[in-house]
Amino acid sequence: MPLLRLAEREGAPLGVLRGHVARANPLVAGAAHRPALAIFHGPQAYITPSWYPAKREHGRVVPTWNYQVVHAHGTLRLIDDASWLRDTVAALTDHFEKDRARPWSIEDAPAGFIDGLCRGIVGVELVIERLDGQHKASQHKSDAERVAIQRGLVDERGFDEATARCLSGWRETDERH
Repeated sequence: MPLLRLAEREGAPLGVLRGHVARANPLVAGAAHRPALAIFHGPQAYITPSWYPAKREHGRVVPTWNYQVVHAHGTLRLIDDASWLRDTVAALTDHFEKDRARPWSIEDAPAGFIDGLCRGIVGVELVIERLDGQHKASQHKSDAERVAIQRGLVDERGFDEATARCLSGWRETDERH
């Protein structure tokens, strides 16, 4: 589900996530105020051992999966307020439409239509209490193997250079390869 992250505020130094779910969603039943987890997946990719120079040297290699993920832990609150829902739907729409030459806005639709749709949803707000990130990207491999992984991700899997660097274990401070 799409969520907007709002900057820190009093009582939420790590920020707040806001979105909505269908009123019929099982999450709505009994979710008033309870611990919750939002998971955000970053880039990820299958890494074939065929890219490793070690495959040709001794063959003792296996495939792996490289990824980035962030877990946002916090307290979930459901919000059933028409004004809050309309503002949140507008903010989500504006966020995802902003890069279009002619962005669509909820103001482009009849107010009664939007109000009717908003009656079918419930707002969700997660006050972020802790963020945990994991980055598994062959960072333990040799430079030669990480260069080979980066090249394989670009040449065979179509990743852009920045994402391939990230998934092959390079840090921003590492020399460019």
